[in-house]
Amino acid sequence: MKTNYIYLVLLFFMMSLNACQSQESQQKEQTKKENIMSNKEFKVIKSEEEWKQSLSDEEYFVLRQAGTERPHTGKYNMHFEEGIYLCNACKEPLFESDTKFDAHCGWPSFDKAIKGKVVEKLDRSHGMTRMEILCASCGSHLGHVFNDGPTETGLRYCMNSVSLDFEEANEKED
Repeated sequence: MKTNYIYLVLLFFMMSLNACQSQESQQKEQTKKENIMSNKEFKVIKSEEEWKQSLSDEEYFVLRQAGTERPHTGKYNMHFEEGIYLCNACKEPLFESDTKFDAHCGWPSFDKAIKGKVVEKLDRSHGMTRMEILCASCGSHLGHVFNDGPTETGLRYCMNSVSLDFEEANEKED
């Protein structure tokens, strides 16, 4: 009986320690994201309160807290109109429509960004090592880039639809 009590106390202690480590890890990840978002090297600088006022809850979660929308739910996943995809936070042009392709992954995919419009940041969250893509103008989270693209670039910029806006190409009159 006494042995069972000792095992129970040890089990409780180990579970508590694991919970503390998990919470510490989450706090470090949140601090990292806050540091990215408060980086003053971006052209568009707003306080988090200003971002909260200008974005919907879902947009804020993805763009400013590096969240991810559910696959196959975004309005630009199967969108193939001609034009330019913009950052939904600051309206900076990011991707041309001719670089978009259907990667069958559930998110809008592009093989090339407009030069100088996105920045990469190493992301080790969720037990993975990935390359996060941020808007070079405002620092908002857009998605991730992978080296498994089917085109000559070999890249797949896997973006959240909620991170994007779209501007149709101007119709040229004959």
